[in-house]
Amino acid sequence: MKDSGGSSPRANGDSPAQKSAPSARTRRVALRFILMIGVLSFFADSTYEGSRSILGPYLGSLGVTATAIGIIMGLGELLGYGLRLVSGRWADATGKFWPIAIFGYLLQMTSVPALALTHSWFSAGVLIILERVGKATRNPPRDVMLSHAGKQVGGYGWAFGLHEALDQFGALVGPLLVAAVLAHGAHYRRAFVVLLIPAVINIALVLIARWLYPRPQDLEPPTPPNVHAKGLPGVYWVYLLGAALVAAGFADYPLIAYHWSRHAVVPGQWVAIFYSVAMAVSGMGSLLFGRLFDRFGFKVLIALTVVAAAFAPLVFLGDFDLALLGAAIWGLGMGVHESIIPAAVSPMVDPERRASAFGLFTAGYGIFWFIGSVAIGVLYDVSVWGAIVFCVATQLAAVPLFLWVGRRFGAYHATRQ
Repeated sequence: MKDSGGSSPRANGDSPAQKSAPSARTRRVALRFILMIGVLSFFADSTYEGSRSILGPYLGSLGVTATAIGIIMGLGELLGYGLRLVSGRWADATGKFWPIAIFGYLLQMTSVPALALTHSWFSAGVLIILERVGKATRNPPRDVMLSHAGKQVGGYGWAFGLHEALDQFGALVGPLLVAAVLAHGAHYRRAFVVLLIPAVINIALVLIARWLYPRPQDLEPPTPPNVHAKGLPGVYWVYLLGAALVAAGFADYPLIAYHWSRHAVVPGQWVAIFYSVAMAVSGMGSLLFGRLFDRFGFKVLIALTVVAAAFAPLVFLGDFDLALLGAAIWGLGMGVHESIIPAAVSPMVDPERRASAFGLFTAGYGIFWFIGSVAIGVLYDVSVWGAIVFCVATQLAAVPLFLWVGRRFGAYHATRQ
């Protein structure tokens, strides 16, 4: 029998006191839903992260220039974040979270194996960009559905952290799968064909999840009419600014790998292993950080932001051992980005506006990431120290904003209970 909104406290006719503490059945349903979304995300990340681990050399084999690679990847990331504002508002306006998410998954999962059919850099570039558009389409409605379940399992941080842990382990497995295929002498196209396997599993799980949990929004009791806000609160905008600064100062891994290769810090065969280490730290960290955030609040985010800022001097100035430590801290930062930062948005806004809030937040976050990536690249060409100072300074500049949000969030949240 499939789980649905009928298992929510509201549907069971619980008293107001009972509504504040979800039933054991509701908690079980919510946890199963989060795990289901986490597993399907595992296969999604295995698919597209597997492909992204070889996109650079594959495009190079098609005769593309470095400038063209930068434009393709940059445009893809910009659309991959910017279009979330559109899909978030679309989800809020229609309430059709599952149809929008399914469309996004279908677009993303079909774009990756289709790369096996390309024979020009232009057609490959179109598919690379479409994959990012698919991710932009499905993320806001998926995150909203996760947030509805998160309130029933002890906290938004735990829900997003558990999901992100499974997600990041997929990002670890996908590149290793591709590396195994290539190690047997196969061409890049054969690797894209193999990625059809996790892509098909992902789509199957998405459809099963839709059948089992048709209305995850019913897991969360509706917000009382007297506490609805007319717009996004001020605390949300300050928090977005802080998160944007963190994103701007976070260097892309390809630039880090470029530095290691250029200065012979890390041998070529170890670059992928360092990335796997970063993904492992990100996955395990997401699980822990989410739980700590639910317990201690913004103090955890502030401390981790300070620690994550240390990646830049380690990866750009360190030797092999310090570069490995820097890669691990870089992965820690990724775990913070993907678990705590979005989890904190959920209680700031009404459920009815949450998809728009997620879409706007990730759009702004992604745009500043893109701007920061360009700035870091330009500064690196001029001075490595300039790039390091920019990375550290912009991330630490977010700390006072997070402190401000943390002090006001408790009082603000209390008015919404």
